[in-house]
Amino acid sequence: MRRFSGTVTFITGASSGIGAAIALEVARQGGDVVLVARRLERLEEVAKEIAATGRRALTIPGDVTHNGDIERAVEKTEHDFGRIDYVVANAGFGIAGRFEKLNVEDFRRQFETNVFGVLRTIYATRELLIASRGCLCLIDSINGYIATPRLSAYSMSKFAIRGLAESLRNEFQPLGVGVVLIVPGFVRTEIRQVDKWGVYHPEMGDRVPSWLMISAEKAARQIAQAMHTRRREKVITGHGKIAVFLQRHCPTIMSAIISRLSAKKLI
Repeated sequence: MRRFSGTVTFITGASSGIGAAIALEVARQGGDVVLVARRLERLEEVAKEIAATGRRALTIPGDVTHNGDIERAVEKTEHDFGRIDYVVANAGFGIAGRFEKLNVEDFRRQFETNVFGVLRTIYATRELLIASRGCLCLIDSINGYIATPRLSAYSMSKFAIRGLAESLRNEFQPLGVGVVLIVPGFVRTEIRQVDKWGVYHPEMGDRVPSWLMISAEKAARQIAQAMHTRRREKVITGHGKIAVFLQRHCPTIMSAIISRLSAKKLI
C-alpha cells in the first residue's frame, strides 16, 4: 500500500520508539519524512533504514523545549520539501514518583516537554498544515484517561493533550486540517527507561509485564492507518481499549483495578 505517496510527514521524538517506527511505516507506504529529535546519531540510524525503502529522510537535531528549534526545523523542511502534510507530535517522556517526592519543578519540566513542546510543534507547523489541508497527529497515552499512582505529573500532561486535541479539532476542521489523537497503552519503547531528567538509562528494568506490551512497529501500523483516514481517536492495545472503556463507563471498577495493581506494584 502506498497511502503516503507524495506526502511529507514531520515527526518529533523520531530517534526511537513510536516516533522512529511511525517514520519507517510512513516511508514503507511511500512517504518522505522529517526526523526531529535531540540525538542526531540515532536520527541518522533511522534515516539509513528509511533510505533502504527508497524514500527521503531529512534529519534535524532539535529539542522541543528550546524556543526556535522547531521553527528552524520547519524552515529547513519547507526549503527542502516545500510542504508538510502530516505532523506527528510525539516527543515526550514520563516523570514517575510519589507526589510527596516530587516538586513543582518536576511538574514544570514534565509540562515543558509533553505540553509546551507539543504547542511549539503545532504553532511552528500550523501554516504549512493549513496550506496542504493536512493532518495533525498528537501522541497521548491511556494516562490521559486514567491517572495512576506515581504518575501524577505525567498523567496531568497527558490529560492536557487530550483537552488540546478536543479544542483544536473544532478549530482546525473549517481550515481543512484533521486532528487525530493517539492513545497508546503499553508499547515496547524506551520511555520507562528514561529518568525524570529525560536521560535514557538502558540498564533500567521495565516493571510492565511483557505480555501487556505490543511492539512499536505494530503500534505504528495502527497509527499510520489512523492518520491516513483522519480518525478522531485511536486507542492502541487491547488492554488499553478495555481500560478506557471501563474508565468511561465504569469508573468505580477501574479505580478498584488500579488499586489492586498498585498494591501488587504492577503499576
